[in-house]
Amino acid sequence: MDHLVLTVIAPDKAGQVERIAQCIADHSGNWLESRMSRMAGQFAGILRVAVPAENYAELVASLQGLARYDIRVLIAESGIEPSCTWKPIAMELVGNDRPGIVRDITRLLAELQVNVERFSTEVRPAPMSSEPLFHADALLALPLTLPLEELQQRLESLADDLMVELKLRAED
Repeated sequence: MDHLVLTVIAPDKAGQVERIAQCIADHSGNWLESRMSRMAGQFAGILRVAVPAENYAELVASLQGLARYDIRVLIAESGIEPSCTWKPIAMELVGNDRPGIVRDITRLLAELQVNVERFSTEVRPAPMSSEPLFHADALLALPLTLPLEELQQRLESLADDLMVELKLRAED
């Protein structure tokens, strides 16, 4: 079996996921995992697929053919996951919204060699004042050589500058 990682984007309308799933099934592919979401009238996702080696080229061509339905597909071969040299850490962050907040947080994480495994953000009105609040939930891959206390301290110092509330917890 060969493995592919697909990124898809399309106008949001009923039947788009079924078209992708049918295309994969038509070539004896197996849909292994995915993350998909709708935002601002668009539908986007990333998924991992296994396909028999003899059907690989035909599946790739068929996926590209989904363009006739306005489904754009970017295809990458799936690599082998590295051995576990990190520990998972959940991060929750809430603060006043402002331009550059994601850049500042991810810059610090990159400096510490922390990988972002999952990242979800949104801006919602604050309960009392209706001021826009930035919310972020992330799953971070912390290198085993980086103590959680150091990550906490560095993020808290940044959090003070950004005026945000920060929570970190180890994931099992």
